[in-house]
Amino acid sequence: MRRRRGQAARAVTLTLLFAGGTSWEKTRRLPVPSAHDDDLRVLAYQLMDAAALQRGRLTGLALKGEDLLDASRVAEQISLDAVRETRLVAEAAMDRIRDRFGARAIGPAALYRRAS
Repeated sequence: MRRRRGQAARAVTLTLLFAGGTSWEKTRRLPVPSAHDDDLRVLAYQLMDAAALQRGRLTGLALKGEDLLDASRVAEQISLDAVRETRLVAEAAMDRIRDRFGARAIGPAALYRRAS
């Protein structure tokens, strides 16, 4: 599911583990295969909403990309949504930052290199 690996997901599975050993699992398919953070985040939120959590004691959570395929086989669609296009440009910039400063480049500390 990671862009760096050149994979796109066709579906996302959310697994929740509760105190007492019970679990809940749900899979949702994406309308089109994607490796974009925004698409996957929206689907993850939909899955969490479907779980309808209220007062259960959650002990574990796993989100997994399913039905992965080679991202080069995914057609890139032209979008007229300026907000989405802006997010995709920002996502590409963040990928370049992670490539340059390492995978753990999160937050303001990612902007600085360690002094030699």
